[in-house]
Amino acid sequence: MHVDTFGTGAVSDDKILAAVLKVFSFKPADIVKQLNLLRPIYSKSTNYGHFGKDDADLTWEAVNKADALKKAVG
Repeated sequence: MHVDTFGTGAVSDDKILAAVLKVFSFKPADIVKQLNLLRPIYSKSTNYGHFGKDDADLTWEAVNKADALKKAVG
């Protein structure tokens, strides 16, 4: 994992990296579980792309970890 805010971060890149590693698990099984990826939802993302859609089914668009990251950077 690498974090580079190109000098624009309000906190150091090292603190952000430590927070990301504390809040997220990058083990493949954990990613599948956290994002609930075993559901057949992918046809929705094939039309017009998947970025920015306001759709609860696209779990990778969720920002539900923002508060945990802010607290971890604290």
